[in-house]
Amino acid sequence: MPNANSGGDGRRQRGDRTRAAVLDAAVDLASTDGLDGLSLAQLAGRLGVSKSGLFTHWPDKQTLQLAVIDRAREQWADLVVRPALAEHTGVRALWAVHERRLAFYADGVLPGGCFFVATQAEFDDQPGAVRDRLVALLHEWVDLLCSLTTEAIAAGELRADTDPALLAYELDALGQSVVTRARLHDADTAFGHARAAVLTRLRGLCLHPDLLPRR
Repeated sequence: MPNANSGGDGRRQRGDRTRAAVLDAAVDLASTDGLDGLSLAQLAGRLGVSKSGLFTHWPDKQTLQLAVIDRAREQWADLVVRPALAEHTGVRALWAVHERRLAFYADGVLPGGCFFVATQAEFDDQPGAVRDRLVALLHEWVDLLCSLTTEAIAAGELRADTDPALLAYELDALGQSVVTRARLHDADTAFGHARAAVLTRLRGLCLHPDLLPRR
């Protein structure tokens, strides 16, 4: 006998798939056009779905923007953070996170390169819930880099006088710079410099440089 809830479960599954497809499309668009220009009409037209149906998920623009930010965070965690941390610890985890970040950009996962580079520049001067959420995720990212640095110091892999906050700033800045440099300058040179600069910095602080690649 069919489950009495099977119809409802099917509708829920279809709704979840639609929601995921809309958010993925929105992350793509925001990486080039920003969050402010997003609209349910635009996303419905791109995906060939009903605009009215999307209002059940996101009743207003800000709700949509916040959901898109959270989806971009999930994507970053799935493709950059988790794979790096699953394979390495300490200084090698710091290096793996940077390598995964560069691979994310080089593989063209998003048409604009990086959702967060685009949206942080868009909302840095716009107070409100969207900016607050972006600020929270930036702190989360920096805290991760600081934590990995602290772990590497405790493990005797990095010099005891290494400043975790400073190193996190340097790694993040060098990762961000490649997004625009790769588009406005020679991409191979931009990626090569972003990789070499971080590797040189880490090897200079590392008490056991053999833990890291030579080049």
